[in-house]
Amino acid sequence: QVQLVESGGGLVQAGGSLRLSCVVSGGTFSNYNMGWFRQAPGKEREFVTFIRRSSSSTWYTDSVKGRFTISRDNAKNTVYLQMSSLKPEDTAVYYCAANSWGTGSLLTATTYNYWGQGTQVTVSS
Repeated sequence: QVQLVESGGGLVQAGGSLRLSCVVSGGTFSNYNMGWFRQAPGKEREFVTFIRRSSSSTWYTDSVKGRFTISRDNAKNTVYLQMSSLKPEDTAVYYCAANSWGTGSLLTATTYNYWGQGTQVTVSS
């Protein structure tokens, strides 16, 4: 049973920083492509970023480029999302997700077969 547990969310002022963590258990973390998504109230879940399993190459949605950084530590079975220069529009529940199939578009939520429970990020103006 693969489980993903996020942590690190909270309340921060605009311009501040947070680092989210997602620990994966019950599977072979190094085999997974990992992604972060977010969902704001009244909105659909949207892609934020992913990191590939093999090359550790990354991709970001335009709204977070230059502000967010995804990384992974295979020894700790953990993926991180470092968020800087936060804006009120970044307020959302942030979810990490794992893709074990190795196929499909990593920009799309349906490509991921394992999900965490989410962690709330609130950015005040």
